[in-house]
Amino acid sequence: MVAAPGENLRVNGDRLWDMLMDMAKIGPGIAGGNNRQTLTDADGEGRHLFQRWCEAAGMTVGVDKMGTMFATRPGSDPDALPVYIGSHLDTQPTGGKFDGVLGVLAGLEVVRSINDLGIKTKHPIVVTNWANEEGARFAPAMLASGVFAGVHTIDYAYGRKDPEGKTYGDELKRIGWLGDEEVGARKMHAYFEYHIEQGPILEAEDKQIGVVTHCQGLWWLEFTLTGKEAHTGSTPMAMRVNAGLAFGRIMEKVQEIAMAEQPGAVAGVGQAFFTPNSRNVLPGKVVFTVDLRTPSQEKLDRMRAKIEAAATEVCEALGVGCSVEAVGHFDPVTFDPTLVGRVRGAAEKLGYSHMDIISGAGHDACWAAKLAPTTMIFCPCVDGLSHNEAEEISKDWAAAGCDVLFHAVVETAEIVE
Repeated sequence: MVAAPGENLRVNGDRLWDMLMDMAKIGPGIAGGNNRQTLTDADGEGRHLFQRWCEAAGMTVGVDKMGTMFATRPGSDPDALPVYIGSHLDTQPTGGKFDGVLGVLAGLEVVRSINDLGIKTKHPIVVTNWANEEGARFAPAMLASGVFAGVHTIDYAYGRKDPEGKTYGDELKRIGWLGDEEVGARKMHAYFEYHIEQGPILEAEDKQIGVVTHCQGLWWLEFTLTGKEAHTGSTPMAMRVNAGLAFGRIMEKVQEIAMAEQPGAVAGVGQAFFTPNSRNVLPGKVVFTVDLRTPSQEKLDRMRAKIEAAATEVCEALGVGCSVEAVGHFDPVTFDPTLVGRVRGAAEKLGYSHMDIISGAGHDACWAAKLAPTTMIFCPCVDGLSHNEAEEISKDWAAAGCDVLFHAVVETAEIVE
């Protein structure tokens, strides 16, 4: 039987909230949120603050060759593999103050509370800031954890370019966060990730804790449609090779295909680039990404095949060229039943309302699950809003999930009497 902390033990919710608000001062957005994209100067500044906090808590900070940060609190057994707590500090261009950041700083608060309470654990505890989780500047998302899990090569990652043509490898060096650890050399006993839900379910159901059992599978399909640039006013309708029209028709097909797979499937287009993007020129090229997700492997495979076939059919009918590249993918994930049970048990022991939930978004936990027992905890967010500067949670919600994280992590790290 693994020893568990008593139900009277709690983290310091005020201290956690203060950290969240202090981190939010770095890379402020224009509407109350944050713009702290991967490998920007603001990202570097946020990393330095996190490092100072970790070192003040007695932790040692290592950095790997992807720029991922690992802050370690030693355990009593030098041979015991660490229990990891992870998420990310990078944000969307118009991101909120809590997406990812809550999980990293809650991990630090777990360690600070363990220190305050004088708890000794057999296993070390490592708080991780994964680099480039968002994928907003350098696609795909969850890039560093993907390299760590062996899904991507480091050369592939270093070569990823942002919209200005700057590469991941060059920008990592520029901001001074190219570490010396080999990526993926670390081994894990278990991995926990605490995150805002990024959806409306927990708030609607009036639950404080989401016990995450599964994560949806995902494909990001980047389509390039090639038409012919022409004057919108003087080119007859029947003589156009209109990449923009093909784009519109494909968007309709994406909607139809996702609706036909209900319940439990989503798909849509969130990004598109028209060339030359002039109001009186038909686009010669349209590049856009279809994001499709479902917890069913069968549906995921079927939706991708149907969307690609529909795009080909639409483009052939219009004489438009069509190519597609998969720029992001992971299969549906089932989280470790033992760790899921510990999260559920901690919520019950602490008296927090909870429910099982499937993650609609991708997380670094999806790649960590390939390497070690993994699970997640969700915190409600107001109106389910995320990837938006208006993203909001309450101090009480943040503390409740961190309490559950604390209890599940300490039980897994094994208290030494």
